[in-house]
Amino acid sequence: MEKFEPGTFGYDLQFLTRHDSDLIVLKNEDGNAQVALSAKYQGKVFTSTAQGLQGKSLGWINYRAFDNIVAGAHINATGGEDRMWIGPEGGQFSLFFKPGADMVYDNWFTPPAYDIEPWELTSADKNTVRFRKKMSLSNFSGTHFDLTLERRVTLLGQEQTAALLELPPVDVNSVAFETVNTIVNTGSKPWEKATGTVCIWMLDMLTCGDGVTIITPYRAGDEKDLGKIATTDYFGTIPPEWLRITDKALFLKADGKKRAKTGLSPARALPVSGCYDETNKILTIIKYSVHPEAEYINQLWEIQEQPFAGDAVNAYNDGPLDDGSQMGPFLEIESSSPAALLAPAASMTHDHTVFHFTGSESELSKISEKVLHLTIEEIKAVF
Repeated sequence: MEKFEPGTFGYDLQFLTRHDSDLIVLKNEDGNAQVALSAKYQGKVFTSTAQGLQGKSLGWINYRAFDNIVAGAHINATGGEDRMWIGPEGGQFSLFFKPGADMVYDNWFTPPAYDIEPWELTSADKNTVRFRKKMSLSNFSGTHFDLTLERRVTLLGQEQTAALLELPPVDVNSVAFETVNTIVNTGSKPWEKATGTVCIWMLDMLTCGDGVTIITPYRAGDEKDLGKIATTDYFGTIPPEWLRITDKALFLKADGKKRAKTGLSPARALPVSGCYDETNKILTIIKYSVHPEAEYINQLWEIQEQPFAGDAVNAYNDGPLDDGSQMGPFLEIESSSPAALLAPAASMTHDHTVFHFTGSESELSKISEKVLHLTIEEIKAVF
């Protein structure tokens, strides 16, 4: 067996295959762009590469979690650069807290259906994989949901990537995949605001570091028209060493040393976010659906006066918990669907696409200027 250095895609592929003999790998013709997926591990995209087996593994994998999968744990955080969850996380309609529980970490538990249970692989070809998962969930208010999740993941070619992002000609290595994520109400009752509903919640776990910055562009405008610029108090006040807000974007330092989360409302959110790894010269772009006029579920860990005034886009930097323990470190870029107010048999779909580029900073800057309206030098100068 060929030996690969830790941090490479080949190393992670061998590790994942030891734990999932049915691991799925999508690749382009030359093998440079590859994506590793798993039905056993909840239909996740675990990681990808833009430079073949010897190239850097672009997703965050929690190696130590695989031998310690425990039913009933807070979370079995195996990692993965793209996963499909169901929200809300907090509030009176939370799926993560039992009725009456204080909303603190000790009482927070991820539903097993998207934490440890396998999903069904419904089809696969050289470019596209489809998964399905039927589940039953109950929220903090006691409302029960029967639902099915359906997920399609497609490896994109360079021409598709350029078209989707409207890119100029660039000399970079890249890998990209599109996910189309659907939720179906398979119960007999409609999902209504009075008793709470759910949303699709996409989360991308990537490697953090001292030279990594998350960039979340936002729609400028008067707060009287668009509301506050951002939510920045999910886990308390974020010190200025980790957060900067300019007239263009939120910047979150993703060093894995301070637990911090930001969010943008649908009125403020734009359909793209990104992060830049200065050390490894990797630019990541995330593109997703945003519906500015829709209602989104509030996921803050508290009983809320406005449970349908939540955020559409989030950024997270992992850090130590109060007891000094830490799940990661890693970073996350997240997008959510609107509240799924669905009649029986009705469905909702949320698109979420991940692009990674690696190359010279001058070439990467052409992409960041086009998509994020910031040069690489401007991003590097923030912190």
